[in-house]
Amino acid sequence: MQEERTLSCIKMNVGINMDKNAYFRKIPKVDTLLKEDAIQELCSIYGRDVVLEAIHEELERLRDTVRQADEKEILEALSSLKERIAMRLKKEEEYSLRPVINATGILLHTNLGRAPLGQFQMDAMLHAAQGYSNLEYDLEQGKRSRRFIHYAEEIKKVTGAEDAVAVNNNAAAVTLMLSALAKGKEVIVSRGELIEIGGRFRVPEVMEQSGAVLKEVGCTNRTRISDYETAINENTGALLKVHTSNYKIVGFTEEVSIQELAKLGEKYHLPVLMDMGSGVLIDLEEYGLPHEPTVQEILKKGADVVSFSGDKLLGGPQAGILAGKEAYIKKMEEHPLMRAVRLDKCITAGLAATFRAYRDKKKAEKSIPVLQMLSRSQEELKEQAKELKEELLKTKSGERILIEESAAMMGGGSLPGEKIPSYALTITPQGESCEAFAKRLRNLPLPVICHIKEEKIFLDMRTVMPKEKLLLLEGIKSCLRTDSRQ
Repeated sequence: MQEERTLSCIKMNVGINMDKNAYFRKIPKVDTLLKEDAIQELCSIYGRDVVLEAIHEELERLRDTVRQADEKEILEALSSLKERIAMRLKKEEEYSLRPVINATGILLHTNLGRAPLGQFQMDAMLHAAQGYSNLEYDLEQGKRSRRFIHYAEEIKKVTGAEDAVAVNNNAAAVTLMLSALAKGKEVIVSRGELIEIGGRFRVPEVMEQSGAVLKEVGCTNRTRISDYETAINENTGALLKVHTSNYKIVGFTEEVSIQELAKLGEKYHLPVLMDMGSGVLIDLEEYGLPHEPTVQEILKKGADVVSFSGDKLLGGPQAGILAGKEAYIKKMEEHPLMRAVRLDKCITAGLAATFRAYRDKKKAEKSIPVLQMLSRSQEELKEQAKELKEELLKTKSGERILIEESAAMMGGGSLPGEKIPSYALTITPQGESCEAFAKRLRNLPLPVICHIKEEKIFLDMRTVMPKEKLLLLEGIKSCLRTDSRQ
């Protein structure tokens, strides 16, 4: 009996292998495919070499299917080969970096690109990008000039600084500042301000890369001006204060103000530097948020140089901005590191446009998206959610759809723990998990990014701009359980 079963299995396997071989023979050759009209058309669109690569990849995928799949799957794969080649080419042609609708309620979502830009900022960047420009050329004198002039005057007018320069992000700004002003020297900083700014980038490590020597003083929760003064010696290069914009220390605390540091720096002829992190140019109390020190305030209180981000609370393109005393700014401009971290022409144009808008506060509030989102009233957000709900209920889907109070956040390492009142459209999926529903939202042609809480999908209206409302509506509709999907 055992021998009979073994023989039967051998015969069965032989039969399977013979069938597989038959399917392998049905796989078309590359040259044959290239002669097909449909493939020829693809060659005219994408180029022969690109199409050839797609053909090879899809043929290998087809061979794997023949080896592993059943007859039905194999036949489907054989019949759809040309379509799958076309789909692969179309997908490869798409931009990897895609727009999304941010419905998370996090205004400066680092994973979603932080501050969105307004039309006037994009226009300025496009204007600079679409041809040659006078980036480093003096049109009046007909000779080379400095690229910093295109934004420096705008920054000076808004902040009151003597001079300004910008680099590609605030970590680079801090590195440049310390390297230019205190390389090989000790830089005194409070132990409670040795922050991690995200992505494992830490102030001590940034300082090490700059060539400055870290000199910690005080304790995590309490540092006094006497701690700084005691630490000053012949090798001290600067006094550094770091604004803890991404966390709070509460309770039994004490910190040294920038005014105190400025007086101490003046006494010992040391530059007083401040890393503001996010950085802000207007009083956030007007939006119902806690007071956040502005760049203008810090400079008036005596800081010699401040550094801050362009793409956070400022609402501009990614940049690290340095503003302060002209003598110190010039040292940074002339530093060898400057060339490695300087701005390109597009960011230069976008940054200049951003600061130009801040010269008129009302213009800034109307044109900079981050400020627009902050200034939207609760009534406006609730009405937007209501309009969406009414349209979605018309689909008669099985999901439960409600309007609920929500709490947005700044994000981007800004205003830690602070909640911004908002409203959200919530959806309780039926017959599937929230994770599955959220995935389908992410897989839309225009992806929608939500957050899940209390077994519900939350779509926060604070970060959904009015111009995105209809796009969001159509996206949600396509994900709801209608009769055709039940």
